[in-house]
Amino acid sequence: MDQTFLVHLAIPLAGYLSGSIPFGLLLGKFFTGKDVRSVGSGNIGATNVARAAGAWAGVLTLVLDAAKGALTVWMAGALTGGSATWRMMAGLAAVAGHCFPVLLKFKGGKGVATAAGVFGMLCPEAMGAAIVVFAFVVSVWRTVALASIAAAAAMPLLVYLLWAPRHAPPVAVSLGTLLAGALIIWKHEANIRRLLAGQEPRFTIGRNKDKSE
Repeated sequence: MDQTFLVHLAIPLAGYLSGSIPFGLLLGKFFTGKDVRSVGSGNIGATNVARAAGAWAGVLTLVLDAAKGALTVWMAGALTGGSATWRMMAGLAAVAGHCFPVLLKFKGGKGVATAAGVFGMLCPEAMGAAIVVFAFVVSVWRTVALASIAAAAAMPLLVYLLWAPRHAPPVAVSLGTLLAGALIIWKHEANIRRLLAGQEPRFTIGRNKDKSE
């Protein structure tokens, strides 16, 4: 079998498996001995881990979830001579792995931190602009979910406008960015319902918060 074919087959598979590593669940158990899926929102992402296990656990979850996205993109670039298309495919697979991890019966997080790592490698200028969007929304509304949705919605346009060195990204990158943004927004479906009902809680950090948070 052609070696190039095997490499191209392995890239998205490795991206998915890397994305599937549930760092939030592991860190939650390490810091508290509890399953973060039974605390707060039940999500394995950094926000809920911070609520359940404290700020340091949340920060570590954020860093590690972003790192698995970034390393996946780096690996794909190293194996394909820097191909933007394959880097995007690997990154999208990592985000999908985080959202639908095989190790947790396909019930995972919302993909925000992993996507941040992916786009931090693919288009750091766009990622920097998305962080500004995120920070602005959090500072005004103090709602992480709304900030995540806003950044995900803005990312396709930001990547298109800020892609370098070309004036526009390859079609595969544009499509992959749209899919990643759509997936992240879809994973926030429950948050969107609460936002529309005026019931989405503001972000707080602490241990053993009530489930309403």
